[in-house]
Amino acid sequence: MPLKSIPKTLTATLITAGLAFSVAPTYAETLKVQTSFNASHISLTRLNQIWIPKLKEMTGGDLQIELLPIGSVVSHKETPVAVSMGILDGDLTATSYFAGKDPAYALMGDLIAGYDNPAQIEEFCMQGGGKELLQKMYNKYDPDVHVIGCSSEKREAFVSKVPVRGVADMKGLKVRSPEGLAADVFRRAGAAPVSLPGSEVYTALEKNVIDAADSSAYANNDASGMHKVAKYPIYPGIHSMPFMQFTINEATWNKIDKEDQAALTEWFLSAYADLRTYLDAKDKELVARDKAKGDITVIDWPQSERDDFRKIAKEAWEAFGSASPLATEVYKAHVKFMTEKGLL
Repeated sequence: MPLKSIPKTLTATLITAGLAFSVAPTYAETLKVQTSFNASHISLTRLNQIWIPKLKEMTGGDLQIELLPIGSVVSHKETPVAVSMGILDGDLTATSYFAGKDPAYALMGDLIAGYDNPAQIEEFCMQGGGKELLQKMYNKYDPDVHVIGCSSEKREAFVSKVPVRGVADMKGLKVRSPEGLAADVFRRAGAAPVSLPGSEVYTALEKNVIDAADSSAYANNDASGMHKVAKYPIYPGIHSMPFMQFTINEATWNKIDKEDQAALTEWFLSAYADLRTYLDAKDKELVARDKAKGDITVIDWPQSERDDFRKIAKEAWEAFGSASPLATEVYKAHVKFMTEKGLL
């Protein structure tokens, strides 16, 4: 990759680390994998406590992973470049971060209001052609990235200071939303999207800069105090279920024997199946607690409202799906899979 095409922040990282661009990545027994989780994130804690030791068992000690919090080595948007160059051995991160490369990443990263549960996302990824399409995307933009798999561990909740009981209540709602597909969906539903980093959501809610927010899982929102200022959460969420990708440097992957490659894939899928069960139980425990206390009003949209919101979202999917040839492929793959599953 020419030096001038490398992001400035990544170039600075490389120079600081004293890494030469021409050196091929070398296999390491302990794979350094940057995640999109904060250091204290419930999912990262679970993976480190339960699943990092399991990989060592599953590979007979051949492989270990060090999971690094978001931004540890490079910016969250630069992990594919870093994996491609061998600066990182891999990433375990949100695919939607890379929507700037191609609208296909937006559709692959989070089909807003699309799927009903995160297990369906894994099924699409691993059995419905999603993994192969993601690999095709990386073959074009970051050709030394090997996709091990993609999945999702949670259905994100929605925090709000006012009751939002259906699509009609979205009209005029100032809602924090990521730019791109999510913002387009909310805009089409009548809301007024506001772009803010996650670190500013609490203060923005507290100061009435926003009315509601596309936020994290119920348990994470509880831990960060969101429900102290936004007492009308929607659970289960209506919008976001981010796709998570697990990738590795191609040369590093090729140096791992076939048995350990299979073990690494199985480890990822088993870990995410566990995370889904664990986070779902934690969310339900906290929802039951909050309903019993009565201080917080937990809203569950009826299926008819969820279906109406999905119809609105589908217009945005179609618009993004026409934005590039790869986006068209991803859009068609989603629609085919969701139609077969009775979601459309």
